[in-house]
Amino acid sequence: MKTKGEMEAEICRAMVQFEIDYMGRGPKEARTHIIDDMVLVRLKGVLTPAEQQLTKSPDGVELIKKMRSTLIEKAKPLLYQVVGDITGAKIVSLHTDISTVLGERVMVFVLESDLEKQITRKKEA
Repeated sequence: MKTKGEMEAEICRAMVQFEIDYMGRGPKEARTHIIDDMVLVRLKGVLTPAEQQLTKSPDGVELIKKMRSTLIEKAKPLLYQVVGDITGAKIVSLHTDISTVLGERVMVFVLESDLEKQITRKKEA
């Protein structure tokens, strides 16, 4: 079994690749944390130059959030598959939001079981 750090790094790489493939550009920084039965992904610098221009108006902010939300909804099966394959855990749900002020996205994958406990137990054995 992979270590917690190996899984977190692999999920980071996969999320960066997802942003490149589906959103047109990768984030400037990515971090992943496995916490109990959750995988938290924080992507900084995800807005395209065009989206940065749209953030200057309330209608533009709404457009960005709606477009990004729709894209994530369509990609959920792929995201579940990728994170599930890396962690070996079943994904129960995905919660996400994008900050048009900071230009970052947060994704929280909820797992069926406490992955952090399983990793710790296997390491001790």
